[in-house]
Amino acid sequence: MNSRTHGRTRRMALAVVAAGALTAGLTACGGDSLEGDKGGSASAGDGKKGKIVIGAASFTEAKVMGELYRQILDDAGYDASVKTVENREIYEPQLAKGAIDVVPEYAATLAEFLNLKKNGSGAKAVASSDVDATMTALRGLAEPEGLKVLDAGEAVDENAFAVTEAYAKKHNLKTLSDLGKSGEKVKIAAGDECETRPFCAPGLKKTYGIDVTGIDPKGVGTTQSKQAVKNGQDQLVLTTTTDATLKNFGLVLLEDDKKLQNADNIVPVVNAKDAGGQAIADVLGKLTKVLTTDDLVELNRKVDAERQKEADVAKDYLESKSLIKK
Repeated sequence: MNSRTHGRTRRMALAVVAAGALTAGLTACGGDSLEGDKGGSASAGDGKKGKIVIGAASFTEAKVMGELYRQILDDAGYDASVKTVENREIYEPQLAKGAIDVVPEYAATLAEFLNLKKNGSGAKAVASSDVDATMTALRGLAEPEGLKVLDAGEAVDENAFAVTEAYAKKHNLKTLSDLGKSGEKVKIAAGDECETRPFCAPGLKKTYGIDVTGIDPKGVGTTQSKQAVKNGQDQLVLTTTTDATLKNFGLVLLEDDKKLQNADNIVPVVNAKDAGGQAIADVLGKLTKVLTTDDLVELNRKVDAERQKEADVAKDYLESKSLIKK
């Protein structure tokens, strides 16, 4: 499965598994003992400031973010390690109970996950394209769960739509508004849920007036979806803003100029009791302030296209930004 597909499908999951059903899986996914003072004072013996377990989902971007967090925390004197956990339904309870200390998250998606968990499938949406309002809602939902949401940065991974460079040039397209005004009929290569999700076909029709004729269910940002648009079988592909392979297919993103998509800025979320001190927030904040969406695209590209290891690209990036010692 394409890494972006895996990430978006998982992040947009609407079903919240009952807590009792999750408990059985926690032991297998958790692990390292959490010792030492994570607020910043050194533990006795090894000079380290305590163990920090970082949870990372199993798609490229999450793995890269996990390595960025691990290495910057390790450089700051913590004994940091990464645990790969399959999905949010598993790792969120681990984070809440302290088996994991920190997770790189997506503001809008986590806000809606916690909203659905608390208020059920009929809950009114709390996330929007306004990052400040989304963060306020997220913090209000996270605090009762024992989670602390640190500051969000510029880096964002949102749903996005792309066309071929030739199609964009032919119809003079730079934005989704341009596509709507063009009157062109488009078939979207996406997941089958695109037909009903407000951020996809219904939103494109309502917000931009785009004439969507159908959905080609080849997945979100998959090779098959992008190939279908490249070949002219479809005209529009649903992917994400950090898709690192668009150029390989001759595709370009159309700007979401009316802000249909929610603010999925990357944000560190920590266990409030064990890792909620200012020292950890300060370390992770240095990365958050520097990391951009373009940086994420390049980091993903190095892993997905050049087959470099996540740890290596993270190390090179942190050193290039003087965030860790060489």
